[in-house]
Amino acid sequence: QVQLVESGGGLVQAGGSLRLSCVASGSISSINFMGWYRQAPGKQRELVFGITSGGTTNYVDSVKGRFTISRDNAKRMVYLQMNSLKPEDTAVYYCNANILPKYGSAYRAYWGQGTQVTVSS
Repeated sequence: QVQLVESGGGLVQAGGSLRLSCVASGSISSINFMGWYRQAPGKQRELVFGITSGGTTNYVDSVKGRFTISRDNAKRMVYLQMNSLKPEDTAVYYCNANILPKYGSAYRAYWGQGTQVTVSS
């Protein structure tokens, strides 16, 4: 069974930093895309930052210059370093990955359970 488990959320004051971590576990053959989405109350879930297995990244404009993503393919981990946090960054952050299961024939999307990030003003 493939699982994504996030950690690192919490409460921080505006201007502060948090680092989110996500690890993929289970019977995995390959992972291509890994990324972070977020969903604030009353809003749609949006892609915050993503990274391919080759290192290509994409992100939402609102986090440019403040957030960075990194990935450890050997450990099957992805990290989101969030600096200069703003109250509008408050949301539940979800880890997402496109994974080929060891006994599967196609990549499919997996999601973590979500971790709350709250930024106070």
